[in-house]
Amino acid sequence: MKQLWQKLLTTLLLILFVFPAFSQTIFKEALSPRNANYDISAKLNPEKKIVNGKMQLNWINITNDTITELQFHLYLNAFKNTGSTFMTESGGSFRGSSAGGDELAWGWIDILSMRQKDGYDLTKNIEFIRPDDGNENDQTVIRVQLNDSILPGKSIDLDIDFTSKLPKIFARTGYSDNYFLVGQWFPKIAVYEPAGMRFAKKGGWNCHQFHANSEFYADYGVYNVNITLPKDYVVGATGILAEEKINGNEKTIKYHAEDVIDFVWTASEKFIEVKQDWKHVKIRLLIQPEHKNLAKRHIESVIAALEYFEKHLGEYPYPNLTIVDPPFRGAQSGGMEYPTFITAGSFANMPNEMRLIENVTIHEFGHQYFMNILATNEFEEAWMDEGMNTYFETRIMDATYGEKTAFLGFSNFHIGDLEYQRLGYVHNNSRNIAESFRFAWDYPYGGYGINSYNKPATFLNTLQRIVGNECMDDIMKTYYKRWKFKHPSTNDFIAIVNEIVTKHHADKFGPNMNWFFDQVLYSSNICDYELSRISNKEIESIKGLVDKNGDKKLITNNLKDSATSYENKVIIKRLGELTMPVEILIHFENGREVTKYWDGKERAIEFKFKSGSKIDWAKIDPENKILIDVNLANNSYKINKETKPIKKYTVKFLFWLQNIIQSIIWFV
Repeated sequence: MKQLWQKLLTTLLLILFVFPAFSQTIFKEALSPRNANYDISAKLNPEKKIVNGKMQLNWINITNDTITELQFHLYLNAFKNTGSTFMTESGGSFRGSSAGGDELAWGWIDILSMRQKDGYDLTKNIEFIRPDDGNENDQTVIRVQLNDSILPGKSIDLDIDFTSKLPKIFARTGYSDNYFLVGQWFPKIAVYEPAGMRFAKKGGWNCHQFHANSEFYADYGVYNVNITLPKDYVVGATGILAEEKINGNEKTIKYHAEDVIDFVWTASEKFIEVKQDWKHVKIRLLIQPEHKNLAKRHIESVIAALEYFEKHLGEYPYPNLTIVDPPFRGAQSGGMEYPTFITAGSFANMPNEMRLIENVTIHEFGHQYFMNILATNEFEEAWMDEGMNTYFETRIMDATYGEKTAFLGFSNFHIGDLEYQRLGYVHNNSRNIAESFRFAWDYPYGGYGINSYNKPATFLNTLQRIVGNECMDDIMKTYYKRWKFKHPSTNDFIAIVNEIVTKHHADKFGPNMNWFFDQVLYSSNICDYELSRISNKEIESIKGLVDKNGDKKLITNNLKDSATSYENKVIIKRLGELTMPVEILIHFENGREVTKYWDGKERAIEFKFKSGSKIDWAKIDPENKILIDVNLANNSYKINKETKPIKKYTVKFLFWLQNIIQSIIWFV
């Protein structure tokens, strides 16, 4: 009888306590280490543009190191004054907008108190540090010395009270009138990397200052966030809505998110909500009233991305996605990515042929994989997030809207997305000032965008064309499956490439593909092959004494004993320092074609033939695999040239058009 009552009591306790907890659980099991977990209560003051917050942080030491201090990001302090590292590096201008104005325009974050669960006060131990540049005016990173060490496998629980003043929207976050995009708004614990992880020679905190050319890096966790604000505001946030309570003129909403690296939210009185389901994903679009007719374009493009990623990379594991369309005055917050939450951007009456809405929506959704699920270090290896994501953007856009029409689809003027990204690399004056593998803040002026976006997208498409679609899909799927929720590095990705290429092609490309990445990733060299010259020299018949039937016969004329024959030559030069194996297609006047293979390493090579026909034309890389070649116009040579100057001016027009378009595209 006692055992029966124990079972009944246990069952009752499960119903009362465990089942409600399960109702707030998204996944059946943890997908990530969940070592940085946040419970936050926040209240928005719309007039003062301030968020008052109370936070409970549970941080688990998942390493074998003993931790004696914690480090945190205070990102909003980048907008505190013109002396911060972000402001000095950006010159106070970001995405075409300038910082500053009245007192309300600046942003900052203050930690009011930090206590351990046992009551020990750590507030006095908070110290600003500048690990990257020593800038005394920068307050975006703090160090907190602990009273007791955190042993391997143990955790610490902190209670933190803070105040966040949102800046007038300048760089990804802030307010415009009564529109709020609240990003990087709470004290955020850094990533502790043990020795041997990524590039860490010894264990330590990876906690960089907030730079102009960098984004974010964080560990995975579970977030429970309560937000109190006026009841008329429409709210969107990371995760799923768990609860909403109205209290007079205010409301408190609770959001729950699992296995994510960040939490963001938005609020506005003007949002119109549009919903649509795709398989297991609930899509929610918050759009401006004047853009309501563009809602279908946002929804359809993100569904195209969901389908493509599921087929070519892996399943989107989250149950929801929120898309935010900022108002015109809040455009600086457009084109940004956060876990299960992206901001896009649109203009009223944007023609269907101009696919900026689709481009930005697809690009920002792709970050759910590279920024959030794989969570690479955007400070130190921006190409792994922005570059890989832009590569997939080109694939999705071109597959969905056409290889020649994906970016601009007008009947008389069109361009594909891959073509657009390639032009951004080959026609940029900064294309060879720095290598792609570099800390984001360490690029010379103009080097960050091209080396983080355009060039990686171009060389990854080149890799795909070299190894083939099947092999490339195998590479990306293996990379995603093996490294999701684990913070992979460049070396981890290259190891996957070497493994999968060897599986598909044995030693066709050598023992590994390091030669490829050494050139396209770790150097700033450019690739440029030129088909320099074609010659067809007629072979004359023999003159002089010729033995014929035992007698010597003098031949003095040009009569030939056989049909006309030629000595053909094709000369190819390597103008750049980067070398790639290339194919050369040679076409003769009689229709015969010959394909030659060249490792591309010499400065020049000459192919010779003896044939009964002249060479009509020849072309380097006839299948257009080597997209990294910066000048495709010199890859072919035709004996009877048809000069068409219009082609030269078309290329120039595309170059200038690209610069104009880039000035109005907001994603970074």
